[in-house]
Amino acid sequence: MNNLEDEKLLQNLLAEAWKDNHDPTHDMDHVQRVVRTAKYLAVNEGGRMDVILPAAWLHDCVNLPKNHPDRKLASRYAADYAVKLLRSVGTSEDTLQRIWHAIEAHSFSAGIEPQTLEAKIVQDADRMDSLGAVGLARTFAVSGMLGRTLWDSTDPLAENRVADDGIFGLDHLYVKLFGIAETLHTDTARKIAGERVDFMKRFADQIKSEVKFGTTNE
Repeated sequence: MNNLEDEKLLQNLLAEAWKDNHDPTHDMDHVQRVVRTAKYLAVNEGGRMDVILPAAWLHDCVNLPKNHPDRKLASRYAADYAVKLLRSVGTSEDTLQRIWHAIEAHSFSAGIEPQTLEAKIVQDADRMDSLGAVGLARTFAVSGMLGRTLWDSTDPLAENRVADDGIFGLDHLYVKLFGIAETLHTDTARKIAGERVDFMKRFADQIKSEVKFGTTNE
């Protein structure tokens, strides 16, 4: 087996890099979901597994908090560190460069357009984990860690104000998450993402119903 497709090796490399990681939204479960999604997308869309697998496993090997001043550079730091780890197990420079790009381009905050199919698949897989029921759980976990209020009880869906996810957790759906499906590159990812966004919209409507329950303008 190619070292770059040895998932136990890749998981061990990540675990070593993550000795001090305590972020429940960017943990081993998150990475494993991204890996499984990336493999599913690759089956349907193609791509080199010796690039997709290491990039998916190591995409968050350097993880900075959402409010860190260098947050936009986190994916580049991760790409640099991943290449350092993978060079030690014997990998061609061309393949390392492809992995480096796939990791660097995965981040939403970095704003880097993926140039290869493999980078598109890794980016899609990571973004899909911010959608659906899992995405909702992760959103509110981050909001709690940053001390944000769950929602604006007077206007939970930001219908009569500008959404501000720096204050309200639920607003993150309107500021960012509802638009993610439109940023995805593969047909397979877009279809699944659309279904997950529909679920999130129903959840938001249910929040409004419960928050407004018993009021005159329910």
